[in-house]
Amino acid sequence: MSTHALVLHLAGRAEPLVFALSDKSAKSLVSRLPVLMGSGGVDSPELADGRTVAINFGLVATAHIDDLPVSQEAYGRVKRGTGFGG
Repeated sequence: MSTHALVLHLAGRAEPLVFALSDKSAKSLVSRLPVLMGSGGVDSPELADGRTVAINFGLVATAHIDDLPVSQEAYGRVKRGTGFGG
């Protein structure tokens, strides 16, 4: 099972902001992302860990939804233990 990521590139920032999305939010944002970017709207998607984040798309240079690689750090990613009592 892959985790979906919302990848935001902000002007003046070298590294993108990466958010792990819930399946519901990822499906919803796929069609709405162009509208949010075009209008500079604000949206509060649900993250994979159940929290929400408010994003002002008026401050975002580019955005896309992608699969989140296992090794990628992301806000809202569900933390998993090591399986060794940790």
